[in-house]
Amino acid sequence: MEKVHQSAVVLSPPQSEWDQIQAIRKKYDRNVRRWMPHITLLYPFYPKAQFESVVDQLAVACKGVCAFEISFSTIQYFQHGRSSFTLWLAPEPQEAVCALQEALWKVMPDCDDTRKHKDGFTPHLSVGQVRSRQDLDVVLPELQDNWTELTVQAKQVDLIWRNDKPDDVFRVGYSIGLGTGNIQRIMM
Repeated sequence: MEKVHQSAVVLSPPQSEWDQIQAIRKKYDRNVRRWMPHITLLYPFYPKAQFESVVDQLAVACKGVCAFEISFSTIQYFQHGRSSFTLWLAPEPQEAVCALQEALWKVMPDCDDTRKHKDGFTPHLSVGQVRSRQDLDVVLPELQDNWTELTVQAKQVDLIWRNDKPDDVFRVGYSIGLGTGNIQRIMM
């Protein structure tokens, strides 16, 4: 099956916990309008027209991974080239998110793009971008000093999709319960 950049499988904090994250994203994240706060698990993914044909396989993987608690206490960064940086929240325990990603990848082995980075899969929740080392040196400590640790329950993964511009905001198509494999169709 062909993969597209208009869909993904993600782990999102409950919407009730978005305020602190979105406050940072509104200021620093050029993708705040398009993406909800999330940890990318599989991306690119199959087109939404194919969700129905793969959701049962993903449900089997999710049933084998119990719900878990994750905390976000530190803000880290990736460097891209000499002067581009992505700021992100580090989920802890990282191992739980990695185990979930691996379980999903095992049933969708061609959706391995998130694993192809130099250091493999790095679970992260992006909160923004800065364009210079000088900005990074100012923004990162300020964000970390003002950040209040956030702990949430990871209870489900979401299959998300978007249209092309101008209506290119990601929407949840299906949610799949961790530990249960229960499938909920949200919006298609």
